[in-house]
Amino acid sequence: MEVLTPDTFGPARAAALLLAGDVIAFPTDTVYGLAAIASDREALLKVFAVKARPLERSLVLMPARPSQLEDWVDLDDRARRFMARWWPGPLTLVLPAKAGVEPPLARDNPRTLATRIPDHPVALRLLKTLGEPIATTSANRSGEPPARMPVQVSWLPGLAAVVDAGPSPGGVASTLLDLSGPEPVVLREGPIPAVQLLRR
Repeated sequence: MEVLTPDTFGPARAAALLLAGDVIAFPTDTVYGLAAIASDREALLKVFAVKARPLERSLVLMPARPSQLEDWVDLDDRARRFMARWWPGPLTLVLPAKAGVEPPLARDNPRTLATRIPDHPVALRLLKTLGEPIATTSANRSGEPPARMPVQVSWLPGLAAVVDAGPSPGGVASTLLDLSGPEPVVLREGPIPAVQLLRR
């Protein structure tokens, strides 16, 4: 497994590995994450294998910018307002998936996809270098606490590389907000309190 620097070379090398179908670990504003190219089904299955994650659990889509989501989810004015207010940042939005989105990206509910843009310079550099969305999940074995340090993910089997940017600044999983129905519903409260999101 390669340990990559957080400067320009590290994200560029990580992007090359992703494009080759590998799984990498990278820092975000919350915890370290695992990533594969979202459009590469074989690579996505590797993420589940690395994490020992049940296929019934979906992954989170991370784009470099909201416009990259147009082929994946239905974006309405409400979703765009939340994105404009809270992205980049620790808010994951659950949105209606476009027809044709296949598992394992949305195995637990093929009608929705979770997505966010992290507020971390290394993650943003990786996403911009790559130029297409990645599918992510926290960098840990399923059922164990998420990793805040790169050394905590270095032992995961099947991992091609980790971009080492030191400890993640947040340490708490992102707030999860469901916008797939008529009213917003907070499914998991994280760094952004529900009262701030649902304030009229």
